[in-house]
Amino acid sequence: MPVKETDVQQEVTGWRRVPLARGLTWATRLVGLLAVLSVLVPSARRRFRPELAQWFELPHTTRLIGLVLTAVAGVGLMMLATSLRRRKRRAWQVGVVLTSLLVVTHIMQRHGTFVGLVAAALLGGFIATRKEFTALPDPVGKLAAVVVFVELLTAGFALNWLLLAVRPHMLTSASTAWQRTQHAALALVGVEGPLDFRSHWLDDFSAGLGLTFGIAALLAGGYFLLRSAEPKATLSEHDEVRLRELITSQGHTDSLAYFALRRDKSVVFSPTGKAAVVYRMLAGVALASGDPLGDVEAWPGACSAFLEQCRRYGGVPAALGCSEQGARVWARYGLDALELGDEAVVDVSAFSLEGRAMRGVRQAVSRMRRSGYQVHVQRLADVTKEKATELATLAESWLGKSAERGYSMALSRFGDPSSDAQCVVVTAELDGQVRGLLQFVPWGEDGLSLDLMRRDPHVPDNGLNELMISDLLAACSGLGVQKVSLNFAILRASLERGERIGAGPVSRLWGRLLRLASRWWQIETLYRFNAKFSPSWIPRYLVFGTVRDLPRVAIAAFEAEGFGGRPPILLRLLRR
Repeated sequence: MPVKETDVQQEVTGWRRVPLARGLTWATRLVGLLAVLSVLVPSARRRFRPELAQWFELPHTTRLIGLVLTAVAGVGLMMLATSLRRRKRRAWQVGVVLTSLLVVTHIMQRHGTFVGLVAAALLGGFIATRKEFTALPDPVGKLAAVVVFVELLTAGFALNWLLLAVRPHMLTSASTAWQRTQHAALALVGVEGPLDFRSHWLDDFSAGLGLTFGIAALLAGGYFLLRSAEPKATLSEHDEVRLRELITSQGHTDSLAYFALRRDKSVVFSPTGKAAVVYRMLAGVALASGDPLGDVEAWPGACSAFLEQCRRYGGVPAALGCSEQGARVWARYGLDALELGDEAVVDVSAFSLEGRAMRGVRQAVSRMRRSGYQVHVQRLADVTKEKATELATLAESWLGKSAERGYSMALSRFGDPSSDAQCVVVTAELDGQVRGLLQFVPWGEDGLSLDLMRRDPHVPDNGLNELMISDLLAACSGLGVQKVSLNFAILRASLERGERIGAGPVSRLWGRLLRLASRWWQIETLYRFNAKFSPSWIPRYLVFGTVRDLPRVAIAAFEAEGFGGRPPILLRLLRR
């Protein structure tokens, strides 16, 4: 049944950022910056006096400890900002600890400072808004922060201890193992140890080495403690069965529905079970793909469940490649939509190689036939197990070291008749050897969507893909197929507008930038290739929450599609 307007409004206010929490986020950034400046600026740093050190007879290094703790707390507060904006409970807890630390360290000054006062005010803000921070921490790898913290501390301690052990002649007197242990441990927090050095450079090096590892342990541990939830997405057999039922009943409405069966996605179902949203958590973004599955009237229930999941773990909601109908449903929940590009859909009954417009494709097909290529079109269920294994091996070898592209419009597997029997496989052979391979997934009962397009990189002939697609379209009548979805052309409308006569300077400049980017991402190439078959262009959209979230959503989308994203070294650390 249609969702009520009041229910929609509750969901909108539920996932969007609370104004007080948003203001606290900026205040946290400001206080963190002021704390760091209070350490870096000489005039501010000189205000630190060991008043309490004299009162309580603390070591004279208390001033240095205060400076180090202030710097660490300042950097930590700036790191907290993103997690606070997503209302992470753990970020709130760490924020209370760090602001309390700043208040205490500034009591050590001779006169109270502005930083101490604003830190106290921020602490009051944290306490006043404690009920707004409800998002759960990362459900995977809860001990990662502790492990990284201990590893870095251990490494810094071990290096310092070995340095003292292998260079005993640099010390003013003989040292015991216990003294070296004390000195190496104290160096991690910036405190002078019991050993005296003959050379000042070694003394400074030892202190700097320990303090560097100590600060790195705090910052790295804090990062892993506050990192965005990114559990390994897996589709269970039970969930896959339920998704297949939804696709069978309503899959004809969306050409991307079958791609929901990728096994590296998670799924959340509506309360009635009649609709679902598939997604993956990347870089703090819950990235849904395509439209919700199932009954259109049940989509709001699935959207509500998805947004509740985002709210639960502080994820940023987004949807990649949804249709106009799907974008309208998401818009009811306060999300915005940006036209991402167009999907090329060919009407099989209207397709023909005749006519001037198809001259380029016709010539390419004729050239490939004269070269001796033969094309075979068949359902995967009709392919023998040995042949399917051979084709899967070829597809993998042709990909090589390149990243596999596709998320919302790719299945990420090939040659599994038990799961994908209705997929259509197109092969191009020359002298009995397979040189090109296409796979199409079902789109309802009378449609196909292009999934995989591979070819032997050593084949010099152009026109192989045109030959395979043309022969597929010719064979569609025998397969009961009436429509075929080809590649997605990103920002096609922008490219087209920039080429029109009379286009304005902004359109022409944007078109040039897209053609320049095509050197790496094949933006123009895919558009030109799809346009050869005179398709209908169906717009697809990127749905997001706020403009502020767009950079993070773009990183997640690029990473999911295989076009880059976060640095590989960071991904390896996250997946440890």
